[in-house]
Amino acid sequence: MGRRVVITGLGICAPNGIGLNDFTRALKEGKSGIRFQRQLQDLNFGCQIAAEPLVPDNLVNNYFTPLQLRGLNASGIVYGVIAGTDAWKDAGLPIATNDSPDWDSGIIFGTGILGVDKFRESIHLVDDLNVRRLGSTTVLQTMASGVSAYLGGILGCGNQVTTNSSACTTGTEGVLMAYERIASGKAKRILTGSCSDSGPYVWGGFDAMRILPRQYNDNPTKASRPMSASAAGFVPGSGAGALVLESLESALVRGANIYAEVLGGAINSGGQRGEGSMTAPNSEAVQRCIVQAIASSGIKKSDVDIINGHLTATSKDALEIENWSKALELSGTDFPYINSFKGLFGHCLAAAGSIECVGAILQFQENQIFGNVNCEDVHPEIESQISPSRIPKKTEKYTPKIIAKASFGFGDVNACVIFGAFND
Repeated sequence: MGRRVVITGLGICAPNGIGLNDFTRALKEGKSGIRFQRQLQDLNFGCQIAAEPLVPDNLVNNYFTPLQLRGLNASGIVYGVIAGTDAWKDAGLPIATNDSPDWDSGIIFGTGILGVDKFRESIHLVDDLNVRRLGSTTVLQTMASGVSAYLGGILGCGNQVTTNSSACTTGTEGVLMAYERIASGKAKRILTGSCSDSGPYVWGGFDAMRILPRQYNDNPTKASRPMSASAAGFVPGSGAGALVLESLESALVRGANIYAEVLGGAINSGGQRGEGSMTAPNSEAVQRCIVQAIASSGIKKSDVDIINGHLTATSKDALEIENWSKALELSGTDFPYINSFKGLFGHCLAAAGSIECVGAILQFQENQIFGNVNCEDVHPEIESQISPSRIPKKTEKYTPKIIAKASFGFGDVNACVIFGAFND
């Protein structure tokens, strides 16, 4: 049996809250981070709303040196460094000295598309024969591992420092990659998380696919409607979430605050076979992923108190509920409570899993289940499978012991992690 792994630090840079206090309050109160975007209107987007963190310039100065800020034009790196640094500080961990890195600490921080605005800037400069004006940080800002490289240098981590990328599954997958490295004894602690850039060059492809809602440009906060009969597509978002995973032994020696324990999980792919495709899930694979996550955690299916689903406010929400119901062999009022935070900040793409993992874990600390917004009209196919009472519309007092968090991404890839209330 591997070492027990706990969560000792959390950090967040989300569309509806930067920092744990603001983010927690937003989840409890149902505060949305989805806003009208004038730039998208000017560019003739069908969907002219999105969710992005509102990071003030004076806050950025607290996380980067003046040299690092020179020419910095990669929003995902900014979000990731804020969330990652905050998680590290929340865990009470020191920053390594200049003489030697911390060999026991590593970083697995994922992304999907990074530095898109910097790419655009670079293309124009090259085309205008101004290649010398690209600047010395262009490569760092546009390479996928730029975010983990920035964090690795800021914190001085000497263990594995890398970036994973698996579309919408990235953040949840990263938690399990960190868990496995610590459980196997290869690291004492890992900062894990994921980030996603903001802007039209990231969101434009989804608008072209016509999978974003177009009828809520005048009413942005009502646009993202997970599990709703009136769901009209996902709202694009961005940001970053971060978690410090640590061996229980190390956490106890340090006297660290423990938010929760990672009990286990599973990662798989549907291979784009059967009904699975580049954009649609293979239900057999989704169910196997959930079942394997439960088995690896040493719990019973009926032990799950809360599911924080992927649930993107698309036509696939009912299918996801069906897959959970079949995998857990639970339905009606026996089904666990389930929530989706995408009603508050849309689908943050590669950052979705990590932001939502942070939100899911905060329910342990708050002794609450955070409510679902914009699903007053629960989809009839979902109502036929589970009781609407299992979909709380507002935040309620509750003391969860087991929370299951899953992400299902483009490319037919899946990840499910099981968090437990810490009990020594």
